[in-house]
Amino acid sequence: MPGSSRIKVVLCWHMHQPQYREPIGGEYRLPWTYLHAIKDYVDMVAILEEIPDARAVVNFAPVLLDQIEDYARQVDLFLKGDGVIRDPLLAMLDQPALPVRAEERAVLIKNCLRSNEERLINRFPQYRHLADMAAWFGDHPDSMIYLDEQYLADLLVWYHIAWLGETVRRDNEAVQRLIEKRSCYDLHDRRVLLEVIGELLNGVIARYRTLAEQQRIELSMTPYAHPIVPLLLDFSCALEAMPDAPLPKSPAYPGGEARAQWHMQQGLATFRHHFGMEPQGCWPSEGGVSAPALKLFSDAGFRWAASGEGVFRNSLARADDGAVEHNDGHELYAPYRVVGSGDIACFFRDDGLSDLIGFTYTKWHGDDAVNDLIEHLMNIANGCPASGHDCVVPIILDGENAWEHYADNGYHFLSGLYAALAAHPRIDLTTFSQCLGDAASVKTLPEMVSGSWVYGTFSTWIGDKDKNRGWDLLCEAKRAYDEQVACGALSGERLLAAEKQLAVCEGSDWFWWFGDYNPQEAVSDFEHLFRVHLSSLYQMISVDPPEALTTVISQGQGAPSQGGVMLPGQSSD
Repeated sequence: MPGSSRIKVVLCWHMHQPQYREPIGGEYRLPWTYLHAIKDYVDMVAILEEIPDARAVVNFAPVLLDQIEDYARQVDLFLKGDGVIRDPLLAMLDQPALPVRAEERAVLIKNCLRSNEERLINRFPQYRHLADMAAWFGDHPDSMIYLDEQYLADLLVWYHIAWLGETVRRDNEAVQRLIEKRSCYDLHDRRVLLEVIGELLNGVIARYRTLAEQQRIELSMTPYAHPIVPLLLDFSCALEAMPDAPLPKSPAYPGGEARAQWHMQQGLATFRHHFGMEPQGCWPSEGGVSAPALKLFSDAGFRWAASGEGVFRNSLARADDGAVEHNDGHELYAPYRVVGSGDIACFFRDDGLSDLIGFTYTKWHGDDAVNDLIEHLMNIANGCPASGHDCVVPIILDGENAWEHYADNGYHFLSGLYAALAAHPRIDLTTFSQCLGDAASVKTLPEMVSGSWVYGTFSTWIGDKDKNRGWDLLCEAKRAYDEQVACGALSGERLLAAEKQLAVCEGSDWFWWFGDYNPQEAVSDFEHLFRVHLSSLYQMISVDPPEALTTVISQGQGAPSQGGVMLPGQSSD
């Protein structure tokens, strides 16, 4: 009977950043790992801690966990006088002498303005004032010589204050004192801020582990460096959802299955190191799935995986009439086993609800957004049969990039959302593993059309000239690596280091950013880092890199929503 059935709701937040650290020299080229750690990862766990009945699945890419640990170690050793911080921007906080040369000052100022203008800069009047001054100096670069160190110190402090989590600014007395001071920050103030950042970095992973041990959240993982596993296994699987797409010149990724296995095993080892437990589930990189990939995940011991609604719809359309049990249009809201893919259950993201959180609600009042989402959920519940116990609504999205577009880093929305869902009489806020443990009916999907959570295809990672060129450069490097391994030129620690560097090059993020529809600055950052990583791999295996690595792969010129760090699940075309 409509109005009486209960539904299960799973919130799944995926946390990931690619490897920004160069293997040779160890410098971090981009600061996004530590900035998201002190803002989004800290806020997410703090809000979950505040609401005892909240439940969620939090998914981590293992390469991100290793970077957070490395940052925490570097800051800790530095504060003890026994090390250096190899992130130039973070290290600048505790530099007694700030840049003097005009061009160096221009770079520092530019870096300290890489913030959401509406939500991070405009929120703090003093930061806004400093940003306005920076704009004037940008228009009058010859006047940069008149800047003093105090301006740079204040800009550095306000940049990092703005990037702190809302819960940190609310609860940390040292940060509150810095905010109240407003300006004229001295070296001691900067050291205090660095100490706060060090504490946040050092404690954030352990806080998630504690919640998991208390069974208040479920922790899951992605293969180690976030590769698109189905493409490692078979480039041609991309044609299942986009049959006319051009593919790389290389017919396949060399030794792709072994590399996919490496990412899973290394990912599991890293997960155990940080959390002391075995993950039950896997959010495949970008929800990228195929039947063979699911079989690998199943063989690795995962009980569940998840993907996008587009994959499910494509697969449902491919199935023969009557092959899938229908449920009045609610077929999406159940776990499925794909024939021939082992015992693993697969959940599929509700694109509409997930994209409301990722995009639409960023401009709404938090209470209005929460009420609207619950109204959508009740519409789903009213359409489920009276035994709606088996109705599982997966809401899955990026856990780090949406919140800077919300007021107060999403604090009011997330707090209200967890509280309202946990208290609602017709909603069970739960986890994927708990759904399976509650004996939710797992249905059968006769076959799977390979794809990702973005549009149900792999078009974000393969199928255009820039992305395909990236794959061909990677394939060439992999063949050089294989040759060196085969002739015995690599062994011991050197082999292990090269193997991990190869994994970094196999990550999905590089291909995400290739393409002229992305913003120029982001494309430049990531395509350059990709070439740096590939060049480092050649250096590590003692092979001269090809001349092609000196040529830019892709140049962006687009202006996608939210800078391109997030995409909706369904194409607007």
